[in-house]
Amino acid sequence: MFDTKIAVVLRDDLQTWQALNVTAFLSGGLAGENQTIIGEAYRDRMGNNYNALIRQPIIVLSACENTIQKIHQRSLTRGVKSSLYIEEMFSTGHDAANRAVFAEYDPEDAKVVGIALHSDKKIVDKITKGAKMYG
Repeated sequence: MFDTKIAVVLRDDLQTWQALNVTAFLSGGLAGENQTIIGEAYRDRMGNNYNALIRQPIIVLSACENTIQKIHQRSLTRGVKSSLYIEEMFSTGHDAANRAVFAEYDPEDAKVVGIALHSDKKIVDKITKGAKMYG
């Protein structure tokens, strides 16, 4: 049905609250960067309006620390812009602090805990190789 795929890959040792928080942040990052993945607003029978949602399924995967690092590197090599969350961002309290701590690391030493991608299905499958369905 879709030519593209959205995948969120989480490091497999996250606590539940961390996994949910990171998934929400990363999905928001994808939606903010690419408005074409947003569908139309919702309206219930009573006429109440609700926010639009991402228009296609999001596959949530998990991977060990080594594999998620490889996935990050593959996304960079293939030029697929991603949303990325690193471990040090858990200790910050707001967006500016997140960006500041993020800027202290390069792709080689960043402790990636989550990455989200949106691209052609085959490309996303190649980049996320080694990850498995979350849960």
